[in-house]
Amino acid sequence: MITGKNYIGSQLVASGNKTYKTFNPESNQENEHIFTEATQKEINNAVDLASKAFKEYRTVSGERKAEFLNAIADEILALDNELIQTYCSESGLPEGRAKGERGRTVFQLRSFADLVEEGSWVEATIDTAIPDREPSPKSDLRKMNIPLGPVVVFGASNFPLAYSTAGGDTAAALAAGCPVIVKSHPMHAGTGELIASAIIKAAEKTEMPNGVFSNINSSGIEVGQQLVAHPKVKAVGFTGSIRGGRALLDLAAKREEPIPVFAEMGSINPVIMLPKALQNRAENLATTYANSITLGTGQFCTNPGLILGIKSDALDSFISSLAKKIVEINPTCMLHPNIVGAYENNKTKAIAQEGLAVIANYKENTQPNYASQIITTVEGKTFLDNPTLHQEVFGPYSMVVQCEDEKQLEEIISNLEGQLTGTLISDANEVANYPTIIAALQNRVGRIIFNGVPTGVEVCPSMVHGGPYPASTDSRFTAVGVHSIKRWVRPFSYQDWPNNILPDELKNENPLHILRSVNGKLTKEDIV
Repeated sequence: MITGKNYIGSQLVASGNKTYKTFNPESNQENEHIFTEATQKEINNAVDLASKAFKEYRTVSGERKAEFLNAIADEILALDNELIQTYCSESGLPEGRAKGERGRTVFQLRSFADLVEEGSWVEATIDTAIPDREPSPKSDLRKMNIPLGPVVVFGASNFPLAYSTAGGDTAAALAAGCPVIVKSHPMHAGTGELIASAIIKAAEKTEMPNGVFSNINSSGIEVGQQLVAHPKVKAVGFTGSIRGGRALLDLAAKREEPIPVFAEMGSINPVIMLPKALQNRAENLATTYANSITLGTGQFCTNPGLILGIKSDALDSFISSLAKKIVEINPTCMLHPNIVGAYENNKTKAIAQEGLAVIANYKENTQPNYASQIITTVEGKTFLDNPTLHQEVFGPYSMVVQCEDEKQLEEIISNLEGQLTGTLISDANEVANYPTIIAALQNRVGRIIFNGVPTGVEVCPSMVHGGPYPASTDSRFTAVGVHSIKRWVRPFSYQDWPNNILPDELKNENPLHILRSVNGKLTKEDIV
């Protein structure tokens, strides 16, 4: 049941006087539930509870954390149809997408449960003492990852479940041993509250400390700013716009104690169409990319917003086919009128640029909050000379850049901002003839796709969902997969400590039977 209140630990409170509602973009009207924005006192209480909970939660065993994470997954599933209906009413997304995203959210939680239950993720490293070493003795040093402290997670607009209240950031932080305070996204506050209720129930059932999780409502930016500035908050997770992520990064850096902000932000995800591939399958590629560009109304962070090719008859054929096929696809609903408005504004700004040509623009009448897809094209030199054309247009929009030759193609790739993904479309062994293109692309992206589409992010340990700025604020980390836990920990060493008071992960007898590096050798064996 949705109350419209804030979860401050296990308590539902709403002492403020500022309220708002969510919006159903499909029906083009507000939803019924009223949400109360958190007050400064409620924010402070949530952070104080998280800080207090950290003292206990940081020492909770991997086995117990796994029970907690699995219990969250179970409680989310128990919400059943109420969650699905609320999700759809607040996002305009179809039921199939809601159920798929719920499945991904549950899978993420269970993956982290498996990770912490096994335990080797702490990267225990032991170098034993050599007391008779000459000319000086060598100390006993033992290192492992430990949690940072309370983490603030911002819900994402385009993924009400998988990147929001119990999404990847929250699951990873809880797995690491960090209490989490979620700043719920105002577009899906009801969905967020339902998920928060599941997390609180799971915390109570598994006897986690009160304050290990809180969920805070806000329709504006002030609450988020107060959370990031709070001295007891130790890290931030964000998925959203470059403007929003950069503002949080700057705010965190200005604190008396600066803290890390792990933000996944904008990306236009360049796709490189190599000549032979276009020559042999231009029409099929056009069909594939028309579908990818419009998937989810273009509201994925991996949407292919930029297609690069070398001028040829085959590229002309691809452009012609893409223009034809994309307008055959029926428009779909965007997440919110504000997102529709931003899409229209950014689209208008882009097509107003000199030298840009519109080659496909869906012109039939559409329902309110539905987005009309558009394809543009531009010469390579024009693209290079105009940074405005490099900016993301969030929605079903893509631009085809016609390069003069391979040299200009490489130059364009090298001058792009950091991206989440890059894609190479190649025929047979064609790609082997373009090592400089591969190298340039690798320097700009976090993941390269070969003969596929960037839309769709597999949740697994080998996934990198991040990239050079502004795709993310720290390209050394992924926001998807179990390795994303590394964002919420720091390495810590014990020197010459008595064995009996070391953490179990570092004791000679290896009671957890985890894989450790001992004197440079990976082993599960005891230290004799």
